[in-house]
Amino acid sequence: MTTFCPEELERLPGFHIRRLQQIAVAVFMEETQDFGITPVQFAAISAVLRQPGMDQRSLARFIGFDTSTIGSVIDRLEARGLIVRNTSPTDKRVRLLTVTASGTDLLREAQPAVLRAQERMLDPLPVEQRELFMQMITRVNRENQSRTLAPSLSREPA
Repeated sequence: MTTFCPEELERLPGFHIRRLQQIAVAVFMEETQDFGITPVQFAAISAVLRQPGMDQRSLARFIGFDTSTIGSVIDRLEARGLIVRNTSPTDKRVRLLTVTASGTDLLREAQPAVLRAQERMLDPLPVEQRELFMQMITRVNRENQSRTLAPSLSREPA
């Protein structure tokens, strides 16, 4: 077993993954600042638009977010009139989610900014290496799903 030296922090994949996540959020927020939406909020609205009527727990699993805090995300989206909660006809304790017309409009209007953010995140890579990077990061995420407290149910390409 190799002994860890603090001077070698930059050799640890976790260090770079955490930094990349910070960069991804910063770039997303820069590009979407006019829309006042976070990456998690964007993912939530997108997922509910894709599967109208899903409940909060399913949404959390679908986007790989903590089930104990997804409620506060939905609270903020509902307060802005982007998502509505409806009582399930089969279980009064469950709230089913639907994207409003305003939520759909926001996604449509923000999409160019979101796509610019994705391009900016990959800008440091040569164009011919971007697909390989995406395949590799997708595989690392998929193969480590069972290790997270917020496993995702989203369908990732093989």
